[in-house]
Amino acid sequence: MKIQEINKQIRENAIENIIKKRERKKEKKPLQAYAASWANEDRLYDSVGYTIFIVLPTSGCEWATKSGGCTMCSYIADSPLTEISEKKLIEIFDKEWTKQLEKTDISSHENVAIKIFVSGSFLNNNEIPEKVQNYIFNEFNKYDQIKEVIIESKPEYIEEDSLIRLAQLIPNKIFEIGIGLETSNEETRLNKINKGITNNSFERCVSVINSIEDYDIRAKAYLLVKPILISEKEAINESIESAKYAKEVGVRRLAYCPATVHGGTMMDYLWKRGSYNPPWIWSLIKIIKEVRKNVDIPMIMDTAGYGTRRGPYNCKQCNSKLKSLIIKSNLEQSIPEELENFNCECKEKWEADLEFSDILNSPTNPKN
Repeated sequence: MKIQEINKQIRENAIENIIKKRERKKEKKPLQAYAASWANEDRLYDSVGYTIFIVLPTSGCEWATKSGGCTMCSYIADSPLTEISEKKLIEIFDKEWTKQLEKTDISSHENVAIKIFVSGSFLNNNEIPEKVQNYIFNEFNKYDQIKEVIIESKPEYIEEDSLIRLAQLIPNKIFEIGIGLETSNEETRLNKINKGITNNSFERCVSVINSIEDYDIRAKAYLLVKPILISEKEAINESIESAKYAKEVGVRRLAYCPATVHGGTMMDYLWKRGSYNPPWIWSLIKIIKEVRKNVDIPMIMDTAGYGTRRGPYNCKQCNSKLKSLIIKSNLEQSIPEELENFNCECKEKWEADLEFSDILNSPTNPKN
């Protein structure tokens, strides 16, 4: 059985279990409960600023519902898995947006970014209809302090007409589209991540983004650190090469997403059977050092899940400290001296793991 077929079966079982669990509950979870928003200090293109994050529920990522989706992604589990009207989506957005405006006076910040997350693709009209897209962007245009508006989309929904339509609503702001490239290795992306994106499709949509001259529209690449079925050393090398590739193609910013294990995914299936581990934090540090020195575009390394059972891990002595130093690196867009020179006893275990995984995956290994 192909990995895509196994992944689809795992996903279908997970969705079925989610639906059964929800049906057993006496009170149905309101749609607003699937939304979320928060804000914090963050790195913008030109400086440290303030970012408001808004998560909107949709009917679900079409790629996940039709094909099984990506082997590491559990966003479908956070979706209501039901159709949501335009009116309801706008109502949900308004509540989250108002909540953040009440918490923070935007006028007190010079540089503000807005990041909109959905279950799949913001530019997919089946998930976020055009009317809702336009409404949201019109709201953001009311505030001069908002310098960047960031959304996410798969390449097949990125077309010149839709980009211009939205860019016209925020003419003096950076409009960034985050694309889940994950890796420049097409074999890994198609057959281990099950992303459904070829290099050609990625290059096409970046080219479309960069060809629009009248507005400041930019492409960002999301890169996954350590997909399933590759070694720790391969994961490091692919992550570094992927940054170089993305820069060459015309991407303007990078966001690394170190793997964390989420329930109902193929990654979770393998992890529970001892066939997968999330990356070492040492691996992430090596990636940061190499990319900051050799790829001259902004880059952040996400720190979600650090030090947890299902996330990036070193040891109890250094997990927390290294997370803080990586956050500092994200904000400053540099390699803090303490991070450059940091050491811990567990580093030897990581180095041994790299050497062992390399030998284990060698063509001369009798098991291969």
